Amino acid sequence: MAQRTVLVVLFDDVQSLDVTGPVEVFAGAEACVPGAYTIRTASLDGGPVRTSSGLTLVPDGALTDAEQPDLLLVPGGRGTRAADPRLVGWLRGRGPRARRLVSVCTGALLLAEAGLLDGRRATTHWAYCEKLARDHPEIEVESDPIYVRDAHVCTSAGVTAGIDLALALVEEDLGREVALTVARHLVVFLRRPGNQAQFSAQLAAQTAAREPLRDVQQWITENPRGDLSVEALAGRARLSPRHFARAFRAETGLTPGRYVDRVRLEHARRLLEDTGDGVEEISRASGYGTPEAMRRAFVRALGTAPAEYRRRFRPARGGR
Repeated sequence: MAQRTVLVVLFDDVQSLDVTGPVEVFAGAEACVPGAYTIRTASLDGGPVRTSSGLTLVPDGALTDAEQPDLLLVPGGRGTRAADPRLVGWLRGRGPRARRLVSVCTGALLLAEAGLLDGRRATTHWAYCEKLARDHPEIEVESDPIYVRDAHVCTSAGVTAGIDLALALVEEDLGREVALTVARHLVVFLRRPGNQAQFSAQLAAQTAAREPLRDVQQWITENPRGDLSVEALAGRARLSPRHFARAFRAETGLTPGRYVDRVRLEHARRLLEDTGDGVEEISRASGYGTPEAMRRAFVRALGTAPAEYRRRFRPARGGR
C-alpha cells in the first residue's frame, strides 16, 4: 500500500481546529492502517506560530524545505485576511503539483489569492462566501454545502466541516469501515454529505425574540408531522396568519414555510440515518405524507433520493 503524505500549512493567527481536526482524522486513520499516512506541518520559516485562540503550534519544518505532498491542506483563520505574500507565492508554486489540494474554512481565501481556484467550484465559511465571490468572480462560490469537491481541489466550510471533508478523503483512500472507525473514535458523524447545508434549520434561522414565536419554533421541531400550515401556526401564536407570517420572517429570517421545510428534511434525514424504518413510514413521520413528496424534497435540497441517501450515509450494521 502506498503511503500518502499530508502537509498542513501553518501561519500566525491560524484557526487551531482547522489544523487539529483534519490532523486527528488522518492520524486516526494511520492508527487503523499503519503506513497509510505521513503527516507533516510546516510554516514559512519553520518557526512556531500562534493560533487565533492563543495556542502555540510548533511545525515540523519550513515550507521551503518540505517535500512535495500528496495532499496539501491549507487551514483558515484570521491570518488569511491579510495573507503574507510569501505564503501566497509558495502556494502558487507548489499547490498545482499536489495530487489533492484541500482548504478548510477561510483557507479558501489563500487558495483564491494564489489563483488555485480559478474556474472552479468552491466554498468557505458562510460569513466569507460573499467576499470570496466578490473578490474572485472567476470562482463559482457555493455558499450552502459543507464541502465542495472539484476534481482534485476540495474546499470546506467553517471549522468542523474540515473534519467531514477529511473523513470523506479517508473513506476514499481506505474504505468506509476505516472512516467509520475514525468517526466513532472522534465521536463525530461520518454521514454528513458534502452537499448538506452549513446550517441546520435551527441554526439557519435566528431564534425569535418574542416568546410566542419561540414556542412555535420549538413546536415545529417537536411535531414535524403535525399541521404546520401558516393558519395553524398563527393560531398557536395567537396572531392573525398575516401578522404571524410577517413577524416570523422578521424575527427568524425565514418564512414559516421555509422553516418547516428545513425541519422536516432534517427529521427525515435523521430517521434514514438512525433507524431501519421504511421510506413510507419515515415520510409520514416527517410530515411529507407520501414517499414521493419526500423524494422531491430530498432531490431538491440534497440532490439525492432518500433511498440513495440512506445507502450512502447510514453507518454499517453494528452501530457507530
